[in-house]
Amino acid sequence: MSITPLMPVYPRCGVRPVKGEHCHLIDEDGTRYLDFASGIAVNLLGHSHSGLIGAIQKQAETLMHVSNLYGSPQGEELARRLVDKTFADTVFFTNSGAEAVEAAIKTARAYHQHDDGDSNRTELITFTNAFHGRTMATISASNQEKMHKGFMPLLAGFQYAEFDDLDHARSLMNDRTAGFLVEPIQGEGGIRPGSDEFIRGLRQLADDNDLMLIFDEVQCGVARTGKLYAYEHYGIEPDIMATAKGIGGGFPLGACLATEKAARGMGFGTHGSTYGGNPLAMAAGMAVMDAVANDDFLAEVTEKGERLRTRLEQFIGNYPELFELVRGKGLMLGLRMKVESRPFFVHLRDNHHLLTVAAGDNTLRVLPPLVAGDAEFDEFFDKLSAGAASYDPAG
Repeated sequence: MSITPLMPVYPRCGVRPVKGEHCHLIDEDGTRYLDFASGIAVNLLGHSHSGLIGAIQKQAETLMHVSNLYGSPQGEELARRLVDKTFADTVFFTNSGAEAVEAAIKTARAYHQHDDGDSNRTELITFTNAFHGRTMATISASNQEKMHKGFMPLLAGFQYAEFDDLDHARSLMNDRTAGFLVEPIQGEGGIRPGSDEFIRGLRQLADDNDLMLIFDEVQCGVARTGKLYAYEHYGIEPDIMATAKGIGGGFPLGACLATEKAARGMGFGTHGSTYGGNPLAMAAGMAVMDAVANDDFLAEVTEKGERLRTRLEQFIGNYPELFELVRGKGLMLGLRMKVESRPFFVHLRDNHHLLTVAAGDNTLRVLPPLVAGDAEFDEFFDKLSAGAASYDPAG
């Protein structure tokens, strides 16, 4: 048999973590890696947070799973906390970001299929270089051909506008448009924040035409940018939002949040999930909210992000042949490179035991745990400096 027991859909590297300690991962051979990838913005509390671990252990001893046919005291509590802290009036829990985006797409369509809606409005305008997940609907919502290959035909119902180009989005609107689906800060696309004009303009277009504005905050949400959710940076609110990654701190958890108006089509039988909202996931989510959903913690993330960004901007001046600029918000930062970012990310990982994440637009993602401190930042710059000094783009 030539195929591996794990289906070979990932180009898995030689790093094989078996243990985590705070901001480090430890390989099976004992090698320590500074983790400034955080499981791609998932492990926001690091790898050994006592509050998160304790909550999961306690809940596992009590009750892990029941059907959503029963009442859910745990789900009701976490949903209430999210409603109290955000724009939303109601929450549907999922197991992943892709599922949360799927629920958001269905919610937007159902809004227009409602009794007094316009059933012709079935299309969403999405944006170039977006990443919304790997399901059929979420790859169809992206214009990235590398995700389409082998899975044609795509699902109908999506049009692609240029990211951060309000006029292009406006030009694609027609009598079939149901709304907009956008990452306010693109993650896989290269840590690219939408401009105030663009994000606020989408809100205005939605308001003027009774359309749904959906934010995909799977990567940029849950305190990552110094706000609980990134929409707060723009002074507007979406109608529907997908969240995941950091919300479980490493435990599989996602959610679709919506206003009462936006969720008017989501009644009994319209959506469901076997595992979504299970008590174990809810315990993890509540532990994360306990840690991050307060002004002091968010202010610390903002302050750390400003310090890290300042040091990065100073650092790249030493290597003008490698780096072009720093962008992002809070502790969601990207180094746009003048050379391909993926080989450099591999060089940092394999030769300097520094974990980052490559992204589109030749960008190196820097996504430290939100609990990282001065010692971890100093170690990061030591490793980044050594990596840049020893790197030969020509191989």
